Amino acid sequence: MTPFKLTDELLEEIQLLIEHQNDVDLRAKMKEFHYADVAEIVNELEVEEATYLIKLLDSEKTSDILTELDEDVREAILNNLSPKEIAGEIEELDTDDAADIVGELPKEIVQEVISEIEDREHAKDIVDLLRYDDNTAGGLMAKELVKVKENWTVTTCVKEMRAQAENVTRVHSIYVVDDDDKLKGRLSLKDLLTTSPKAHIKTVYIPKVDSVNVNEKPEEVAKIMSKYDLEAIPVIDEIGRLVGRITIDDIVDVIREEADKDYQMAAGISQDVEADDSIWELTRARLPWLVLGLFGGAAAAVIMGGFEEMFRQYTVLFLFTPLIAAMAGNVGVQSSAIIVQGLANDDIKGSIGSRLIKEMLLALLNGVILSALLLIFTWFWKGDFYTALAISVSLIAVIVVAGFIGTFTPLFLHKRGIDPAIATGPFITTSNDIFGILIYFMIAKLILGI
Repeated sequence: MTPFKLTDELLEEIQLLIEHQNDVDLRAKMKEFHYADVAEIVNELEVEEATYLIKLLDSEKTSDILTELDEDVREAILNNLSPKEIAGEIEELDTDDAADIVGELPKEIVQEVISEIEDREHAKDIVDLLRYDDNTAGGLMAKELVKVKENWTVTTCVKEMRAQAENVTRVHSIYVVDDDDKLKGRLSLKDLLTTSPKAHIKTVYIPKVDSVNVNEKPEEVAKIMSKYDLEAIPVIDEIGRLVGRITIDDIVDVIREEADKDYQMAAGISQDVEADDSIWELTRARLPWLVLGLFGGAAAAVIMGGFEEMFRQYTVLFLFTPLIAAMAGNVGVQSSAIIVQGLANDDIKGSIGSRLIKEMLLALLNGVILSALLLIFTWFWKGDFYTALAISVSLIAVIVVAGFIGTFTPLFLHKRGIDPAIATGPFITTSNDIFGILIYFMIAKLILGI
C-alpha cells in the first residue's frame, strides 16, 4: 500500500470539486482514502469547504474524521453544524471519542446535542463520562466492553457476548463481574470454547486481572499498560465496579501528548502550544523562560564584574568564559534529561543519595578527560602552564557541580509532586551558567594567586 501524501494538485482538485458542487465525483474521490487521510485534507481546507465536505459524506466516515482533526478546525466545523447534525456524528463514535467532542462544545448547546441522540443508552454513557476529569482514567475510558456474570453458564455467556459485541469495535478482553458489577477477573476464549456448555463461568474464569481506578492519572495507566504489554485495561470505580476500559490507542495519544509537553518544557515553553497558535499565545508560552534567561545572564554579568581586576591581568580567562558556561549547561541538561527519562519510565531505583553519587562520579570522569584535553590545548596555545591549569581545574569543578544540579533538581521536583521535565530546559542551563562562571573565576583566582 502506497503511503498517502497530500499534494497541492490533489488539494486543488478537491477544492474545485467542492466549488462546483460535484458531489458524485467528490464522494467517489473521498472513498479512495482512509478517514485519517481525509482528515489531513480537511485540515487544509477553508472552514466553508471543510463543512461542505463533512455534510456531504456519511456520518459513519465523517465521525472518525472529526476525531482526527486539529482541535481548532474541528471547533470551526462544529460551529457550522446544527445540534441534530452533531448528534448524528456523535452516535457513530465510541463513547470516549464522543465524550471528548461533546466536552469541547459550548455549554449552551451540549444539552441540545445530547437530547438529539436517538440511542438513549449511548447518550447516557456519554453524560456519565463527562462527569470525569480529563486528566483521569475515567476521562480516558470508553464504556464499550464485553462483560459476563460469574454465575452464568457457558451457553448463556456466549449468547450475551454476541449481543454485547455488536456495540464493540474490537473485543480485547472478556471481563467477569458479580451480580453487583464488581470486577472479578477475565475470561479466556480458549477456556470458554473447551468447557462444557452447562458449566458456570465462575469455575473457568481467571481471577487475576490488572485494572485501574477511575481517578488514576493517565500517565500511571500508560506505565501499567506498557509494563504488562496490555492492549486494554479495565477501569473500576471506588467500590470495585467495572465501569469502562481503556484501549492502547488512547494510551498512545497520552504518551505522545506527554512527550510533546516534556519536549516543549525542555525547550523553555511553559504551556502547550502549536505552531499555528496566535502570536500572543506563543509569546505567553515562551516569554517566562526567556525572562528567566535574561535575569540569569544579568546575574552572570554582575559576577563577572566582580573579577575585573583579574581580567586585566589574565585576558585569556575571559576568552574561555563561553566555553565554561556552555559545558556547564550541556552537562546539566544531559544529567537532568537522563533522570527525567528514568522517572517517566519508572526506571529510577534506590535512594537520591546513591543516584547523586553515581552521576557525580560520572561527571568527574568526564571532567577529568575533558580538562586534560583543554590543559594541553591551552598550554600549547598560550604557553602559560598555570593559566591553563587554572582553566582546566575550574572546568572539572564546574562539570561536577553541573552534574549535581542536573541530577538533584529533577529528583527534588519529583519528590515534591512537580513535573521534573521543567528541569531539563532553561532552568538548568541558566542556573548552571551562574554557578559555573562563579566557580570558574573563584578557582582561577585561587590558583593564580590574584
